[in-house]
Amino acid sequence: MANTALTAANEFCSYHQIDVTLITAFYDAGLIQLTVVDQHYFIPQEQLPGVERLVRLHNELGINIEGLEAITHLLDRMHDLKQEVQLLRNRLSVYE
Repeated sequence: MANTALTAANEFCSYHQIDVTLITAFYDAGLIQLTVVDQHYFIPQEQLPGVERLVRLHNELGINIEGLEAITHLLDRMHDLKQEVQLLRNRLSVYE
């Protein structure tokens, strides 16, 4: 992660008007990755869209951490299956 841009978690939280404990709860549940520098949390730039999605699901739909874990697992599984279908379609096109 040498060249990864980082966003301070407290800045992210103040912008989205949430408490930092929500971000740490996401981290504790394994939903996001955080970088800790001098006891301050930082969110890698590539994680920001996912963190924003989790915040929206939690705040707007009232989904708890366990529900977010299930949703994230299902979305990841769906993504994997889409990639597998694309691979199989590409392989099938060779025989057509």
